Amino acid sequence: MRNTLKHRETIDYLLKLVWQSIANKYNQLVIDHGITQSIGYLLLNIDETEGTTVSQAAQLLGLKSTSLSRTLNNLEESGLIYRESNTGDKRSVKIYLTQAGIEKRQLARSVAKEFNNYLKEHLSEKEAEYLSALLKKINKLTINYEPSAQNKKF
Repeated sequence: MRNTLKHRETIDYLLKLVWQSIANKYNQLVIDHGITQSIGYLLLNIDETEGTTVSQAAQLLGLKSTSLSRTLNNLEESGLIYRESNTGDKRSVKIYLTQAGIEKRQLARSVAKEFNNYLKEHLSEKEAEYLSALLKKINKLTINYEPSAQNKKF
């Protein structure tokens, strides 16, 4: 039997579609407050007391540290973060939130909580638990995936 799975029916396509819809919705909700979904996500993941290294922040966003540099410069110019050399490793730089950054972080947290509550209201507890478990499983499978020898040629 021939596999007739269409491009728009693949798991990875649907995950990307859903994530893009979520990111677009977050952007619509926060754009008037001067941030984006990705900036909100970054602000949420900066440790408020210990700071976060640039490499940790890049990892969270799925970027290379060098790709994050322009965003960090903009956030610093906007007064949302400041950077300091890591006392434990002078080659490393840590990012800290300013008071304005803390306020934007609270906004991002509020928007995320409200949206997640909306989703929970429209999913049964069983559906939400199943979805969470399934997404964790897909993430683990993705991390562990090794292409076949035939596909390594490409």
